[in-house]
Amino acid sequence: MSVSLLLVPLAMAGAAAIQARAAGQSDGVCDVRTRMRDVTLLGEALRDTGATVVTSGETLTAVWGGTKASATFTRDTEGIWGAHFTGVQQERAVELVTAVDEAYGRRVQRAVLERLRDQAPAAGLRLESESVTDGAVQLVFEVERERA
Repeated sequence: MSVSLLLVPLAMAGAAAIQARAAGQSDGVCDVRTRMRDVTLLGEALRDTGATVVTSGETLTAVWGGTKASATFTRDTEGIWGAHFTGVQQERAVELVTAVDEAYGRRVQRAVLERLRDQAPAAGLRLESESVTDGAVQLVFEVERERA
């Protein structure tokens, strides 16, 4: 018997997953709320988009080199990260958050894949095959039967 798992990148959920709160102002400051939760994965995703990241307690500050774009990420009461952008208009802030969201989705997918690979043997599963199509990863596990 085999078990197949299909992991679709979270980024494919589209921009609807990014709850953009329009607070665009003419002074180049706007706020965007994201669905991201994990601070480590968020920092890695920001770096994946070319940002330099500084962490200070529960605050992440990202600066994209060559531009005036910067963002300060803080958590709300629900643990969701929000980004306060400066040096960009609302449209560019949403573009940056979309890029970070896609990178975050890829980071989450990698973490889930690692966990599945690591925990499969303890669950009596052996990885038979792995394939990637358009960013979706399919794992096929063989259920190892106990020998009498």
